[in-house]
Amino acid sequence: MNTDPTQQSAGSENTPPSGSTPSNRHLRLVTYNIQVGIQTERYRHYVTRGWQHLLPHNLRSQNLDRIADTLKDFDVVALQETDGGSYRSGYINQVEYLADKAEFPYWYQQLNRNLGKLGQHGNGLLTRIKPEILEDHKLPGLMPGRGAIIARFSLEHSSLLVVVAHLSLGVRAQNQQLEYLRELVADADHAIVMGDLNSHLASLLSQSPLKDSGLRGPEQPPHSFPSWRPVRSLDHILVSDEVKIDSLGTLDIAFSDHLPVAMDIILPEPILR
Repeated sequence: MNTDPTQQSAGSENTPPSGSTPSNRHLRLVTYNIQVGIQTERYRHYVTRGWQHLLPHNLRSQNLDRIADTLKDFDVVALQETDGGSYRSGYINQVEYLADKAEFPYWYQQLNRNLGKLGQHGNGLLTRIKPEILEDHKLPGLMPGRGAIIARFSLEHSSLLVVVAHLSLGVRAQNQQLEYLRELVADADHAIVMGDLNSHLASLLSQSPLKDSGLRGPEQPPHSFPSWRPVRSLDHILVSDEVKIDSLGTLDIAFSDHLPVAMDIILPEPILR
């Protein structure tokens, strides 16, 4: 666990764009698996565009620019399947790039699988609110390479814990990782878990270690995968009981094989500082 991120990973402090500063209690959240900037619009693209997982492509930056334009309207962004600056991304740290283009003052890039020049797999966090604490956690599992970002934000008399994660595909590994996440949020005043959890909401809240965690989701979670004909709910934003869900839905943009899932929430009193 890394509890002292470098200045580079914590990001630079830019001035948020006009109108982007969140209200005292209302926050706009979005989680997005960006598939390292590959625009996948059909199943056949996994074959015909699969080479982009290894080699650079001149339209990748254009696709990232489109993603950044979408993220500008949000306060906290969870990113999965980002590249930290390898050959395939043109040696661009995609989390930093999106933070700069979308004018987020704070960002963090988590490196989970380091393949050197071939790939820098990881998660990312973008936020307009300064985190009080940032932590980098490696999640358990048979195969290494899954992680969670923990950000703690100060409230007047309590705190808000935000977890960004991308879970494994296998049920056994998922349950190990969900048990780990459950322990992370157990003592939080208020908690939000965001990410590609690779499981349907009903399974997460009734058949996994999260079932008695106090976390909840919407009654009808939106389908987010595949982006061109979504039939599965794999990407989620879970909140603790005291957090009110104001609105929820996917964003209709096909810049990845997943759709972004967005949620507006209202925090309980006391308000954010």
